[in-house]
Amino acid sequence: MTDLTHSRLLRIAVPIVISNATVPLLGAVDTGVVGQLGEAAPIGAVGIGAVVLATVYWVFGFLRMGTSGLAAQAHGAGDMAERGAILLRALGVALVAGAVFIAGQGVLFAAAFRIAPAGAEVEALAREYLAIRIWGAPATIGAYAVTGWLIGLERTRAVLALQLWINGVNIALDLWFVLGLGWGVAGVAGATLIAEWSGLFFGLWLCRGAVMPWLAASWGRMRDAAALRVMVAVNGDIMVRSVLLQLSFTAFVFIGARFGDGTLAANQVLMQFLSITAYALDGFAFAAESLVGQAVGARARGAVRQAARLCMGWGFGGAVAMAAAFAVAGPWIIDLMTTAPGVRAEARLFLPWVIVAPVVGVAAWIYDGVFIGATLTGAMRRAMTVSVAVYAVALVALVPAFGNHGLWAALMVLNAVRGVTMARAYPAVEAKAG
Repeated sequence: MTDLTHSRLLRIAVPIVISNATVPLLGAVDTGVVGQLGEAAPIGAVGIGAVVLATVYWVFGFLRMGTSGLAAQAHGAGDMAERGAILLRALGVALVAGAVFIAGQGVLFAAAFRIAPAGAEVEALAREYLAIRIWGAPATIGAYAVTGWLIGLERTRAVLALQLWINGVNIALDLWFVLGLGWGVAGVAGATLIAEWSGLFFGLWLCRGAVMPWLAASWGRMRDAAALRVMVAVNGDIMVRSVLLQLSFTAFVFIGARFGDGTLAANQVLMQFLSITAYALDGFAFAAESLVGQAVGARARGAVRQAARLCMGWGFGGAVAMAAAFAVAGPWIIDLMTTAPGVRAEARLFLPWVIVAPVVGVAAWIYDGVFIGATLTGAMRRAMTVSVAVYAVALVALVPAFGNHGLWAALMVLNAVRGVTMARAYPAVEAKAG
């Protein structure tokens, strides 16, 4: 932990940024390929099916974050057997969860179409899509575990290779199955299924060198009761925190809908700016997970502070750069996303909020990485609970008085309070290193 340099941080962060940039590509190809069939129903079916599974799998996003912090600490402590055991435990959770989804697919699909009903043709095609894709549940959730474990060991180039593999296989098979063989919606689903399972096996192959020499010892520790309790506590805290955050964004969308279709559409366009920001700054947050986690595992308090400051500095630099880019190119980006004159005008009206959003929110995003690395997830959960409570008060106070401007101001309050509450709890991160 003595070489905490800018170049080391960038070696971790840059592959994550590139990996994130490939994420929207796959959805665009899926839609574009099925769109060549010349009918609306297949496009709607793939869209609904993908959203249903993404929502279900999102619940297990905690496995990525929790595995990252635990693996980083074991790596920093030089405990190779425990490092491998963490991956095995996470994969065990993934396989069990995936099996439950496969067994309960009938109930799951029925509930999904009750919540979001569709036309008969779209629903029939979506069920065909889901019936194929659901068999990839263990692989998709397992890939979360593998990704988190690789990040904890700061092997983000392997994460990039894994993402490129999954997307590349999926896109190639999309083109073959749908355009070449004419399999339609089933072809899109089959391509994704094969990509998911091949991705998991490729990910395990990438992990082999850091696991195989200690596999017997890792297997023996897999059922360690104390380690399992820590894993459950860490992942439980992250899941609660993530649910609260998702509810906050859901409330933003629902309240924004009250101001009319034009404002709702404008807000949706501007939310893409926040997604771009998150993708761009994720690399520094992930670097914090790895570097802080390893420093905690090595019991190196000074390295914890240095890693946190380094990641926060780069995060703020990136946030300022994003704000400047949005200030200059924001109107052009809005015009690229929508051709509707009314939506363009509304989005420009509220553009200043997303210009300041990166600077307001960067502390919260980087502190997320710091606290995940230290596995102080209880503090994260408490900070999020306080922040959401303040956000609720801000919504009640600001929205009636200022309309959609008040809604955006409340969202800024949420992110600012998240940063402040975690900053106040930060001393516990260094204390955990001794």
